[in-house]
Amino acid sequence: MQLSEWQDIFCLDFTGLWAIFSQTGRLREDRCGKGVSLCVIINAKSGQCGQDCAYCAQSRISRASIRKYPLLTSEELVRTAQQAAAQGAARFSIVTSGRGVGSPQEQETILQAVGAIRASTPLKVCVSLGIVEQDFLKALAAAGVHRYHHNVETAASFFPQICTAHTYAERLATIRQAKAAGLPVCVGGIFGLGESSAQRWEMAQTIRELEVDSIPLNFLLPIPGTPLEHRQPMAPLEALQTIAAFRLFFPHKRLIIAGGRDFALRSLAPLIFAAGADALMTGDYLTTKGQLPSQDLGMLQDLGLHAAQEVV
Repeated sequence: MQLSEWQDIFCLDFTGLWAIFSQTGRLREDRCGKGVSLCVIINAKSGQCGQDCAYCAQSRISRASIRKYPLLTSEELVRTAQQAAAQGAARFSIVTSGRGVGSPQEQETILQAVGAIRASTPLKVCVSLGIVEQDFLKALAAAGVHRYHHNVETAASFFPQICTAHTYAERLATIRQAKAAGLPVCVGGIFGLGESSAQRWEMAQTIRELEVDSIPLNFLLPIPGTPLEHRQPMAPLEALQTIAAFRLFFPHKRLIIAGGRDFALRSLAPLIFAAGADALMTGDYLTTKGQLPSQDLGMLQDLGLHAAQEVV
């Protein structure tokens, strides 16, 4: 795919997208059949973040009204994971606020939780812990972490407009260090921040160069109190165009539709699977409400699809 072909996708109207869906839907079904992998996340440590990401309610520059609390106990993490497994999830991700988990006590809590979740559930356990050192990454790999999640968020050329507290190079270095530690990586970003279609292409190029294992696609939910609270939401058709473009560019990678999907896609949400999505974040997001797992399971059933265990 060339840049011109990529940009053409973002010019298609609803009728034009159906021709694309015949390709993207087939690519999804060739990979996973009728199965859709469900992921549940937990905001394991909330707020009080020293970073300045413009979209995030937990950052130091946010005025959003959110719950703030220290790292949950290992027991609390395990209990939530067991509930996720009972709701049909295949993956459970432990997510923390802040630049990275550097405290030995916090690291030990997370390692204990990973082991206990793996011992008591069939879940694949993922983590999203920010910028951390190599020794901890190796310990996470040894504990059996399924994937290390660390988004690039957007294109390098647009990143300084979104965050200045750390660099794009630091994000890339963390991803490469996780891979060097033996961890598969889950790397994607957020759309609707104000980036152009060419910058989405730039971001896709970066993700391809990183040779990631799965790609989460998030859509901006403008949260009151954040610098992007007044940004116009992405149109549902544009969200579908974005999913289709990534499926065509990454025919063999897992595409996870994650944060902001219900807000961005609205009534067109079921079409994400025609556009090529083969995985779904279900339940609540970090600081905002999401779809109930029962609602997502009902949508899958209506489409003739079903929740499936993570196999690729």
